[in-house]
Amino acid sequence: MSPRESSQNPSAEPASFEAALERLEQLVSELETGEIPLEKSLDAFEEAQRLITYCEKKLKNAEQILKQLNQDESRDSESESR
Repeated sequence: MSPRESSQNPSAEPASFEAALERLEQLVSELETGEIPLEKSLDAFEEAQRLITYCEKKLKNAEQILKQLNQDESRDSESESR
């Protein structure tokens, strides 16, 4: 295993949004201490970037679903009032 690989397989997709957020919080805590070596800091930063992208995609998807549900609800209530 190279120095930039970790046992947690940081390139694997998280199991869920919540798991990604939890891991992101761990990485931020590690980076904020300033006590980890440069290579590990770079690895943590790269993993954090991937997790941020994953979380943003999940949130945008959830937002689209909610918009669609709201539109469907509006259409249903309009047709019921006729």
